[in-house]
Amino acid sequence: MTHLPGSPARGRFRPVSAAAGFQGLMAGLVLLAICLTGQVAGAAALEKVTFMPQWLPQAQFVGYYVAQEKGIYRRHGLEVKILRGGPDRGGTDAMQNAKADFGTMFLATGIKKRAQGLKIVNIAQTGQRSAFLLVAKKNHGIHTPLDLMGKKVSLWDGDFQIQPRLFFQKYNLAVTVVPQSATLNLFLRDGVHAASAMRYNEYHLLLNAGVDPEELTVFAMADHGLDFPEDGIYCREETWRRHPERCRKFVAASLEGWREAFAHPEEALNIVMKYIMAAGVKTNRVHQKWMLEHMQKVIEPPKSGVSMGFLAPGDYERVAQALLSEQVIKIAPDYAAFYRDVLNHVEKRQSRR
Repeated sequence: MTHLPGSPARGRFRPVSAAAGFQGLMAGLVLLAICLTGQVAGAAALEKVTFMPQWLPQAQFVGYYVAQEKGIYRRHGLEVKILRGGPDRGGTDAMQNAKADFGTMFLATGIKKRAQGLKIVNIAQTGQRSAFLLVAKKNHGIHTPLDLMGKKVSLWDGDFQIQPRLFFQKYNLAVTVVPQSATLNLFLRDGVHAASAMRYNEYHLLLNAGVDPEELTVFAMADHGLDFPEDGIYCREETWRRHPERCRKFVAASLEGWREAFAHPEEALNIVMKYIMAAGVKTNRVHQKWMLEHMQKVIEPPKSGVSMGFLAPGDYERVAQALLSEQVIKIAPDYAAFYRDVLNHVEKRQSRR
């Protein structure tokens, strides 16, 4: 075999000098250091925030859990700690006591709290429609709203009474209001003639308890001029003022989590069941599947023409005026002061720089 002068023969070992070996080692160490530094810097670049839904883990909040578990928050530059809400703590409590950077609450609650002086802002209205129902049994002779006259109706306390009381007012109904607990046992045992329910939750529990849908008369508040958007994302006004880009990231990632949940429902259910089991919540996958399907109808209602997360001025005014008429608030906050369209607002703000 012929070899070019000065070139090593194929397969023959060529010694490496100590100096060259040392230089190679140093180059490798420098490269490793650069990689490690990049990883640390990337981790340090994540902004730490806390978030609290207004209730225990369930599919009502699955979009946030999906955004967490699938790394969507991290991809948007956030390290999110999800705190557990519940009957004794929730988004409202988180805002009042600065326990969390972000939280969820109903639109009516948000307007009331702002009117009472709590400086919070709505940065995304996830729920676009009302899922609130009054359910009654037909065997009590209840088929129309007027049939509720003089009947016993169980209601949850607080802001959950706003819509049904406006419903009674609209139809000039005098009813006996009975406090409603966390279960529908009183209704099932005929202790009351009608009860409160959310379509994505308690209504399905009634069906699971063996009640035939044909046995029920359902008064959906949305069908009676009381379509109040429900869940929204809130933060303190100071948080928005000081960290608008952080707010934008949280909203963008959360909405992406919801879209991902709707696109891959079985995976989303796996994720939410993990949180449910960790919290010891008594439920099952079938019920959570129902909830997820109906949350999509609330968040992405067909033919609404409203982008996910946007609070339409007309929706805001309808709820604010209802709160005024019920004397829940004395003065309604201005829409522009209450709501921040963070995705568009930040983009416009940055384009002017």
